[in-house]
Amino acid sequence: MDYHLTPDQIDLQLMTRDFADKELVPIAAEYDLKSEFPMEAFQKAVTMGLTCLDLPEEWGGAGVDLLTTAIIREELSRGDAGFSSAVGACGLGFKPINFAGTEEQKKKYADVVTGGGLLALGLTEPNAGSDVANNKTTAVKKGDKYILNGRKCFITNAPLADIITIFAITDKEAGAKGFSMFMVEKGAPGLSIGKHEDKMGIRSSATSDVIMEDCEIPASALIGKEGDGFKIVMQTLDKGRVCAGASALGVARAALEHSIRYSQERIQKGKPIWKHQIIQAKLADMGMRLEAARQLVWRAAMAFDANANDTAKLASMCKCFAGDMVVNVTCEALQIHGGYGYSREYPIEKLYRDAKIFQIFEGTNEIQRTIIAKNMVDEQKIAVR
Repeated sequence: MDYHLTPDQIDLQLMTRDFADKELVPIAAEYDLKSEFPMEAFQKAVTMGLTCLDLPEEWGGAGVDLLTTAIIREELSRGDAGFSSAVGACGLGFKPINFAGTEEQKKKYADVVTGGGLLALGLTEPNAGSDVANNKTTAVKKGDKYILNGRKCFITNAPLADIITIFAITDKEAGAKGFSMFMVEKGAPGLSIGKHEDKMGIRSSATSDVIMEDCEIPASALIGKEGDGFKIVMQTLDKGRVCAGASALGVARAALEHSIRYSQERIQKGKPIWKHQIIQAKLADMGMRLEAARQLVWRAAMAFDANANDTAKLASMCKCFAGDMVVNVTCEALQIHGGYGYSREYPIEKLYRDAKIFQIFEGTNEIQRTIIAKNMVDEQKIAVR
């Protein structure tokens, strides 16, 4: 595998880094405190094509591969993980359409995102987080319409989304083959949005429940065929996990950069603290963990881009490893900063709070380990006597 970036990828990386430094870093603490989405910064990202990464070029999007997407997501998350999560949720909302949608559906989504709108993926439910198959939302066809009933929770972009991609049951007796995917537009009869979640971290992203009470949508809102939903959502989550891993890199990198800078400024016992061996060890371990996680994220992204066979395993590996890594790195960063790291005066406190979600969303790291182990055993099946 060649991990050297192309000139185009380097240009996009530097462009996104510049955007993050100028538009996200200066406002991150303010919007974290307000728990509010920075729409002005988002609209600037729209004009740069940073919110349409999955959208093919023929529909007005960036049309970049998954490795390039991962590079961009790392840079955005270094600026603010909440903002990056909102951008990522647009990608999650579009992926089902990209996998199985009609040309008409793709154009509708394209018009939304290129026009500065937001998308969302309605998957998680109060009793169905990592256990996707336990979803209870139903979709019943009546004539030329579907009637949806159910409740989704922790849905990123829900209060702002123009279109929400909804995972629902169309056949209760068919098990995993009884789920289907639908696109639900803002303003659909029977659709409402719950309260804004007051989250621990990634607070600049808007997160709410999505409530459907006899929500009426046209039959043309079905994505793919009835029964395709579980397959579509698994494909969506696999790619989403690579992007989650990439976002974790950005948070960890920000924490490491702040720690290196602080360790040169902070004087203890007559010398900068980086000259003390214990701090050197912490910085070295943080750097090694970050670099190892980046290689795994890029490895997974390149496997998807090459249509390899082990993408599901690699997606879970990179999400799980990077999620654990960012929690460790931000914890060590806070320790290096001491009491200052515990104060809102320094950015480490926010980064520490932002980090924890990477062990939870896109499938908890416990679930990722189950997926990894199952794939490893499937690769080396032996006959049971």
